[in-house]
Amino acid sequence: MKLSHTPRATSAVFDDPNLVSAGGLVPVLALAESAGLRDLADQHLTVPTDKGANAGLKVASLVGGMVAGADSIDDMALLRHGGMGRVFARAYAPSTLGSFLRAFTFGHVRQLDAIASRFLIALAGLTGLLGASAGPAAGDVGTDRGYALLDVDDTIIEVHGHAKQGAGFGYSGVRGLNALLATLTIAGAVPVVVAQRLRKGSTGSPRGAKRLVGDAVRTARRLLGTGHPVLVRMDSAFYGRGPVHAALSGGAAVSVTVRMDKRVKAAITTISDDAWTTIEYTDAIFDEASQQWISQAEVAEIDFTAFAAQKKIDHVPGRLVVRRIPDFNAEKNKAAGQDTLFDTWRFHAFFTTTDADVLDTVTADKTHRHHAVIEQVHADLKGAALAHLPSGVFTANAAWLVLAVMAFNLTRAAAGLTDPQLAKATTATIRRKLITVPARVATSARRVTLHLPQAWPWESPWTALFDRVSDPPSYLAA
Repeated sequence: MKLSHTPRATSAVFDDPNLVSAGGLVPVLALAESAGLRDLADQHLTVPTDKGANAGLKVASLVGGMVAGADSIDDMALLRHGGMGRVFARAYAPSTLGSFLRAFTFGHVRQLDAIASRFLIALAGLTGLLGASAGPAAGDVGTDRGYALLDVDDTIIEVHGHAKQGAGFGYSGVRGLNALLATLTIAGAVPVVVAQRLRKGSTGSPRGAKRLVGDAVRTARRLLGTGHPVLVRMDSAFYGRGPVHAALSGGAAVSVTVRMDKRVKAAITTISDDAWTTIEYTDAIFDEASQQWISQAEVAEIDFTAFAAQKKIDHVPGRLVVRRIPDFNAEKNKAAGQDTLFDTWRFHAFFTTTDADVLDTVTADKTHRHHAVIEQVHADLKGAALAHLPSGVFTANAAWLVLAVMAFNLTRAAAGLTDPQLAKATTATIRRKLITVPARVATSARRVTLHLPQAWPWESPWTALFDRVSDPPSYLAA
């Protein structure tokens, strides 16, 4: 590809009042309107003074800007160019939106959490966001055997400068703020974020996890119904009475990595040598003759009671599932005088309350290892609206996190109305194909027409989204 004219023969003028840079915002914000985003914010958000006036319009502006690619308050100016005023009304200036966010208190952030939960439930009802398998009769699909998988984990959002309230150095050694998220995944569907919380950068991972897990399980129940089994997966940072009991109180099962303390090590030593089963693992080969995996990794399980050293009411009976792989550093450690309890193997254990008849040892291990799916959501958010935390005020950044989650779920819901493969793409890919499509606005006979680029490679999914939102089928409109 090359220029068709020399640079001297080419000129550029920013003078067309009818162009918009993100034509895909029209159907996406129409979907948000159908799901009641503006009405929910007007009803449940009570930010005081004139800064909180017209909360619904301001929340819709912030979410719309994030869907279009804004990752800072100044970027919200992209809502006020060219013909945007002809297809959208009341797009607020960045300074107004910044003042709105800085007026938030922690209570207002919690109100926004409630709005995000209700908005997600409405989106799921309109679009089938969680897929057809969201009902209680999902069946044995994939390794989860019908479980809805609720993953909980935190991540550090790096910040720069010294004006950010709450910024600090956490477990990663990176200066930033700590975001705790919970994602819900159904077999055959993409993950959605069901709960979120921004915390100080120096806070420990489990701080506030009990409440977040409880919120996440309740939202999952409202999305799926009480008959659908839910499995909460967490890493060892969340192995504690608070998060585990919050999940169990909500009717969910848990699968949580345990720390290798004395009780866990003692339990592992009681597993007999013939209890281990070879599993599919890194570099494993399947032997057709014996119908078995040839692998260096093995799993076994044993009955185990979590928190047995605490009060009896805190005891949780379940299974300890252990995976072992060869410890190639064992001889090296011995030579250095560092004796270990286990000379040949390295052990990785997790505690689960799932039914052994539903998830056997091998399946439970495979299901637990897929917990890393939440890391992809972390990366996706950091590549979009969470590339920055835009304010020096902590509560403003906490509100920004909730809005970013709403934009993430809205983008997924919109993509799900077009093509199942596109729905599984990253936010950046969906934005490039469906959202940031240039368009020229024309008006005739009181109708607005968007003229989009001829031969746009993703014309079919864009048109499918526009048609579904403009004239939804009866089962979506119900």
